[in-house]
Amino acid sequence: MNKIRIFISSVQKELEPERLAIASLIGTDPFFLDHCEPVLFDREPISGEKASKPYLDCLDTCGVYLLLICREYGKPHGELSATHHEYRHAQLRKLPTLVFVKGSDDDSMASKTQEFFEEIKRDRYTYRRFIDRLDLKTEVRNALIKLLKEKFSVTPTDKEEKTGEETLEAVSPFESLQTDVPWAELDESAVRKWLLAIGDLTDTDASADSLQHCLHTRGLLWRQQQSGSHFALAAGLVFLGKNPSARLPHCKILLDAYKGSEIDPRPLDQATLSMPAPAAVDRVVDFVNKNTRHPPVIQNLRRVALDEYPEKAVREAIVNAIAHRDYEDGSRHIMVEVFHDRVVVASPGFPPKPLTVAKLLKGNYRPCSRNPVIAQSLATLGLMEQRGTGMARMRAAMLDHGLDAPHIETQDGYFQVILTGPGDDLKRLRVPDGAGVSIVPPSIEEKLNDRQKKILQRVMKEGYVTSGWCRSKLNISYNTAFLDLKGLVELGILVQTGEGRNTRYVPKK
Repeated sequence: MNKIRIFISSVQKELEPERLAIASLIGTDPFFLDHCEPVLFDREPISGEKASKPYLDCLDTCGVYLLLICREYGKPHGELSATHHEYRHAQLRKLPTLVFVKGSDDDSMASKTQEFFEEIKRDRYTYRRFIDRLDLKTEVRNALIKLLKEKFSVTPTDKEEKTGEETLEAVSPFESLQTDVPWAELDESAVRKWLLAIGDLTDTDASADSLQHCLHTRGLLWRQQQSGSHFALAAGLVFLGKNPSARLPHCKILLDAYKGSEIDPRPLDQATLSMPAPAAVDRVVDFVNKNTRHPPVIQNLRRVALDEYPEKAVREAIVNAIAHRDYEDGSRHIMVEVFHDRVVVASPGFPPKPLTVAKLLKGNYRPCSRNPVIAQSLATLGLMEQRGTGMARMRAAMLDHGLDAPHIETQDGYFQVILTGPGDDLKRLRVPDGAGVSIVPPSIEEKLNDRQKKILQRVMKEGYVTSGWCRSKLNISYNTAFLDLKGLVELGILVQTGEGRNTRYVPKK
């Protein structure tokens, strides 16, 4: 079934946060997520064909028209504003229409907006009023459920209805907090790298205006109407800020590595991170790698330095902590602790309703994000998926590595993911497919017999091999051992050292 596209219309500069709030609602409510797709024209791909009113062409692809109005009328395109054009075009197409009006005082509307509003009333549309984004999302959700049932015969199940209400309660207002940090104080290098990586920006269009537009439509900047200047929203500061904790002190990650299995007042290593989220993810992975073991293994003529913990699991754990932590808790930080036998990633807050630890363990849950803008920004880089599969991917990575599945728990106001290591049994660790550096080139390897491959495995493990070892362990004659070793010397892999009983064969440097 194709999703029903919902065109969200408003004067962009005036009601941008509200439009983003509705898009976020549709993208996080489990019922809407299955059946609907929010459409913000300024986020749609730009067509190569010229059109006098391209937003109307975009509207033609939609099945529902949702209008937000407040005070401003918008810049006229001819006699009407773009929003007014959209409304009339939706009526010509007989699109199901929902209207939401901000505020209770119509007298504060511009005169053209009042005329527009009177036209809506004459068309006998039932409009709903709202004060802020929280009650707007409640009104939109109720109206959309009713419309989808009446016009499209789509109805949420009792479970979806309950889950949707709980999800609506879970979404935090933190992300849309308007800071006074100028957009230019974000990490410009990180901004450009991210926008280029996700295709929002090209090398030929990297102006400041382009950067601002991309970040604004991604819900990371807000625009001050009086000055026209852009400033970071809290989500933008967390995701791309040079030093987020300078303005939001709790937005940092504390890293500690300990020698044993308990917290020690004298850790082996420490770090405090306050940087753009994508860079922070990489730094956490590097910290864990630096403070864990990497035993060397020889397998199938490949030299492999194993990681004690699979990078995929470590990366998934910290990404989920950044995306889903409770940022309204200003007294706690994300914490990563590396012990001799485990890695613990702790994020402030418990799972947002309707999620529970039991549901996460079973894998029987719908995606639910407390911070959908941050989660979506991380998802654009492939760092996470917004499909509720994070725990499943972590579990698979750990099991494939020869380790136990992750353990999750809540403790002292934190949600903790615990990755249990191999302890003293490093032989549990599995070699990833295709990992490591080949001891010999494939063109040489194909010339070796099975005995010679076993000889090389012995050499790479012990540093040398003798003719006696070959005869004893491979159950071969003196002549066969001599010919196998001679062949490895002629191929330039081994060299002979010593004489008589002291003769050894070592890797050629």
